[in-house]
Amino acid sequence: MSTSLATVSAAQPGPPLWLLAELTYRCPLHCVFCYNPVNFAKTGAEAELSTDDWLRVLRQARAAGSVQCGFSGGEPMLRDDLEVLVAEAHQLGFYTNLLTSGVGLTEARAAALKAAGLDHIQLSFQDSTKELNDFLSHTKTFDLKHRTAQMIKANGWPMVLNCVVHRLNIDYIEQIIDLAVELGAEYLELANTQYYSWAELNREQLLPSREQLERAERVTNACREKLGDKLKIFFVVPDYYENRPKKCTNGWGNIFLTVTPDGTALPCHTAKMLKGIDFPNVRDMSVQDIWNNSPGFNHFRGDSWMKDPCRTCPEKEKDLGGCRCQAYMLTGDASNADPVCDKSFHHQRIQDAVDYAQVPDSQRIVVKPLVFRDIKMSRGLEPASQ
Repeated sequence: MSTSLATVSAAQPGPPLWLLAELTYRCPLHCVFCYNPVNFAKTGAEAELSTDDWLRVLRQARAAGSVQCGFSGGEPMLRDDLEVLVAEAHQLGFYTNLLTSGVGLTEARAAALKAAGLDHIQLSFQDSTKELNDFLSHTKTFDLKHRTAQMIKANGWPMVLNCVVHRLNIDYIEQIIDLAVELGAEYLELANTQYYSWAELNREQLLPSREQLERAERVTNACREKLGDKLKIFFVVPDYYENRPKKCTNGWGNIFLTVTPDGTALPCHTAKMLKGIDFPNVRDMSVQDIWNNSPGFNHFRGDSWMKDPCRTCPEKEKDLGGCRCQAYMLTGDASNADPVCDKSFHHQRIQDAVDYAQVPDSQRIVVKPLVFRDIKMSRGLEPASQ
């Protein structure tokens, strides 16, 4: 991305309603679609914010207007102070959400989190079968996730399951929905893979064909009709099969604030890949100052940064040019239109990926091996751009 882009000024933004506290990048799983940075090893445990740092962030974010706090990672259960942070967030008035693989959630910790005031747990599965679930995460966690689901129900939390969907498991959508029903879930998010970080490295192996996607949507709609209010199912279509991009985290620096394990503040969880933008750290600036005044958060606010085709597009207010990270990954310039848009000068790059996804696996001449999230590999990787 060009470093000559000047910081843009924007009208005073509203508050950062949604705080995502990425407590650690450490994780026992090795998922092939992980959205953590591919070079996550550069942020080891020694670089993580301390308990006092996180308590200060929570207080400042609440004072700045944040109302919802998600604790994520990596695996947030690897932080011994998780209960302390949840208790503080609850006391401050946040609605609190834990995003977890389930690893580390014992009955004792579940009771402690309940006592701390945790409102909500989102449990991730990789598939409906033990074999594929454990293969995709490169760990033996399927049975553990079942036990975790039982603990969630026993403690009275809403049962919210998340399954990242892609070429390797999308044909088993009905079985995944059956599993959610079996576990007593009230909500199921079938989140088609978005191709950032590790998923971007594995895109050729993970992007489903149009036929797979359309079949999965038909099955999901049939299950919705059959189940009614028993299970609410959210099916997120992958960007690559859209003609218009989604608004980047509902607008860059609009409602969403991520704080990474080392304290870097970001307008979305993947923005650290963007070159030429200086993102602030909560060790050096207050949350309020970061949100209102930092060059990083103001960089893509408003529309003065746009160039054609976005600048003159009558639909620019709907999508604000789409995802800045996707534009950077696929074009090398974060100020370009998101290539998902068929008006983008680089849309062919999306079309090429979609065309390749239609080729059956059996007819592919070269099949790349899956790249599992691995700390040794992470030390040698940088965020991808083309």
